[in-house]
Amino acid sequence: MHLIETFTNPTFVVTILAAICVFATVFTLAMPMLARDRMNHRMRVMAVERDKMRAERLAEMTARERQGKLRNAPAGFMQQIVNRLNLRKILDTTDLRDRLKQAGLRGQAPLVAFMFFRVAAPLLFFAGAVFYLFVMGALSYPPQIKLMMALGAAFLGSYAPSIFISNLIQKRQQSIKMAFPDALDMLLICVQSGMSVEAAFGKVSKEVGTQSMELAEELSLTTAELSYLQDRRQAFDNLGKRTGIPGVRAVTTALIQAERYGTPVGQALRVMAKENRDIRQSEAEKKAAALPPKLTVPMIVFFLPVLFVVILGPAAIRYWEWG
Repeated sequence: MHLIETFTNPTFVVTILAAICVFATVFTLAMPMLARDRMNHRMRVMAVERDKMRAERLAEMTARERQGKLRNAPAGFMQQIVNRLNLRKILDTTDLRDRLKQAGLRGQAPLVAFMFFRVAAPLLFFAGAVFYLFVMGALSYPPQIKLMMALGAAFLGSYAPSIFISNLIQKRQQSIKMAFPDALDMLLICVQSGMSVEAAFGKVSKEVGTQSMELAEELSLTTAELSYLQDRRQAFDNLGKRTGIPGVRAVTTALIQAERYGTPVGQALRVMAKENRDIRQSEAEKKAAALPPKLTVPMIVFFLPVLFVVILGPAAIRYWEWG
């Protein structure tokens, strides 16, 4: 009874409510300080994690550069075959060199390897088809048909190196397209903060490596070209040729015009960044619009039969039981 009287005492209730209000006030005032400490801790953790990721990316880029130096020395056997057959005179063109650069293959070694396999691949495909069809006797066709199949394999082998290079170019361009709008935004921020174009390209090449190593390599190479080429416009033009992407070429054209006519670089970058984001959004909308027609056949083949079984199955079972 005494405990009940204590809890029902107005003075005690007012004291408890006042204590709760004081605690809530102190807690409310202390929360921003605690949150600031947690935010600082979180920012420190994120900074450490970002530095770790940057170090890993730099190590990966260094490893790639070392591999590239090893690849730049053409293999002796391939070099001899290319020189004996005089393949450079037949196959070495400006378009081929540009395509190899777009695939990320620089130096003489990839060029020599491509020309070698352009000749060796048909022979290898033909020899493999002959061994499979005639020696192993895998297919029971007349010899004339087998010979035609072997020649078809050789014809396919003549296009195999070009198909391989095209796949490399497509993958590399896709990686650059995904990260290029963000790189433009970072370039705009760096230029507006007062950095030179060379410093901005160098800064962005280090930051964008976490999204696209391919774009980081291209921007690093552009930074080097801006430093030692006499004509800065040539460095921008080389960037557009190495990537082969219309959006990148449009940006390099805008930068060339800004260099030529003295227009603000920040304004050009702002406009091109917006256009690149609009292009990426339109491509995403096109893919989304093309999705329903692509899903029609899988829906008909896989979904509707299961739906018919679920709906009509019990009725059919009951009909058979009653019949």
